[in-house]
Amino acid sequence: MQVLDFESQVLSIEKKIKELREASEIGDINVAHEISKMQAKVDKILKQIYQKLTPLQKVQVARHPDRPKFLDYLKNAFSDFVELSGDRAFSDDLAIIGGFARIEGINCVVLGQEKGNDTDSRLKHNFGMAKPEGYRKAYRLLDLADKFSLPVISFIDTSGAFPGLESEERGQAEAIAKCMEKSFQINVPFISVIIGEGGSGGAIAMATADYVLMLEHSIYSVISPEGCASILWKDETKSEIAAESQKLSADDLLSLSVIDKIIQEPIGGAHRDKEETVANVKSALLEYLKGLKNTQLEDRKKKRRDRFMSIGDQFMDVSKFPQSMPL
Repeated sequence: MQVLDFESQVLSIEKKIKELREASEIGDINVAHEISKMQAKVDKILKQIYQKLTPLQKVQVARHPDRPKFLDYLKNAFSDFVELSGDRAFSDDLAIIGGFARIEGINCVVLGQEKGNDTDSRLKHNFGMAKPEGYRKAYRLLDLADKFSLPVISFIDTSGAFPGLESEERGQAEAIAKCMEKSFQINVPFISVIIGEGGSGGAIAMATADYVLMLEHSIYSVISPEGCASILWKDETKSEIAAESQKLSADDLLSLSVIDKIIQEPIGGAHRDKEETVANVKSALLEYLKGLKNTQLEDRKKKRRDRFMSIGDQFMDVSKFPQSMPL
């Protein structure tokens, strides 16, 4: 597992734990007590580190290559998945995967952005950056969910929509806008979960939901810190200042009412315990699905639209901008 630079102090202890486990497998040596003590020490250090993460460090955690991806949630939290492919106009975009499924016996439509977990799968899924046909597939799935009265669950994990020339030629902006418009129109409950990166319109196209949940160390922003620094200062080394100004962490976004709930991650981040992370996300989804069953349709649709239309209202008064935000 890749160790992030700010986690380096636990590297030597984890290496020793690994050596002890290998030794116990080879010979008849009982080192369980020693391993338990060392693991407790690692957990204590990681807890201290992760309680004080800077916004830019949160970005690193959100991008960790071993962080659970959409397919991990699909495989372990859902059952009876039937994939639906293509946009019925151009092709099938594997950056977005979706179809019919069940979660604890509840029929639903599930869709998500898949980044991949190795070189081949990342190329196959285009690093989770969808083209217009991907958002048109999402539109089609939302339409089918509405037609069959099935709740929608979406998983967000993308640095943004694919910015290539072919995307612009095939109507990237329109596809994103249409997907958002369809999200406002559907009559069924809609829940989104940000599991890694939530970048720009590529993320919000699939997160225009009744409730937006967010993993503790995920990020959600209009642009990456590196992109923000390049535009404002023409200097990517100012990414840390940009990340602080953007208020992209779950805590910041909850305080701004952009999201509705923070889902806790295991000590040391989701990449250290995928099973626990998936279980936490599944539990939160079931809680909100059951809550939405008793809501009135018109109230739910109005609230869905109003919440997104009101994002940013608290900053209409320039005097209320965060102190660190460059003007």
